[in-house]
Amino acid sequence: MSLPETNSLRAWIVGVRPYSLGNSVILVLAGSALAWSDGGLRLRPALLCLLFAVLMQCTANLVNDLCDFLKGADQPDRLGPDRAFAKGLITPRAMRWGIAGFTLAAALAGCGILYDALASGLLRYGGWELVAAGAACLLFAYLYTAGPWSLAYHGLGDLAVMIFFGLVPVGFTYYVQTGAWTADVTLAALACGLVIDTMLWVNNFRDREEDARCGKRTVVVRFGTTFGRWGYLALGVVAAGCCLALLASGRTWAALLPLPYLALHIATWRRMVRIDHGEALNVCLGETARNIWIFGILLTAGILLG
Repeated sequence: MSLPETNSLRAWIVGVRPYSLGNSVILVLAGSALAWSDGGLRLRPALLCLLFAVLMQCTANLVNDLCDFLKGADQPDRLGPDRAFAKGLITPRAMRWGIAGFTLAAALAGCGILYDALASGLLRYGGWELVAAGAACLLFAYLYTAGPWSLAYHGLGDLAVMIFFGLVPVGFTYYVQTGAWTADVTLAALACGLVIDTMLWVNNFRDREEDARCGKRTVVVRFGTTFGRWGYLALGVVAAGCCLALLASGRTWAALLPLPYLALHIATWRRMVRIDHGEALNVCLGETARNIWIFGILLTAGILLG
């Protein structure tokens, strides 16, 4: 397939990485399912949370695209899927305007969440908690790869993913609908964060040699290939353990229905170990994205079933 024209719609689609946006969707689904199961589902804030989450992920992906190239982590011959900026599909000026546009759109969606939440009367701290969470999301989108001390380049990318692709979106999706935060929400959010981190982990495992050359000190680079192999497996196992912990509150389906994910995760891990390095690991990246979707659907269904 021929490359898209520079700054075309197809080029921007490459830039926002649509294959990864399902991560945001499953987080809002899980948080909203928990709200529904506790008698507090509210459709409008749920949709606003979905919009905010997707726009923030698009922003983060574009910032990551730009900054990884500028720092030497992404070159035209990179092993992973095409990056728009590295391939010259989006010009520097257009990329900066695009990042600004997505940031503004996400901020407007966040203001909508705040307005609706204030009108509901459910908030405990006058809305400042949502302002703080929204500001943290915006900072994360930039500081993950931008700036002189970016998180991804200092081994903090995985922790950031578990917070901003786990605790924050699941927890605050539930919070703006119910005005509460429960232990079950924390367990479900941690499970989601761990599962979504498997996508970052397989990327870092594939790119470990390139990352080491350009000074990107991911956890895999810091602790080595063996740690990278077992770490990927551990993420899925611990996520399944978080789901099983939901048995303590009587959520039997939510605890057990996601367990088939673990079999898929182990199969992908075995393939990753067998391939070990090179562009062929993109097969594992695709399987990991599929596994995340399946986990999210099973967890959401389990929460709804009780």
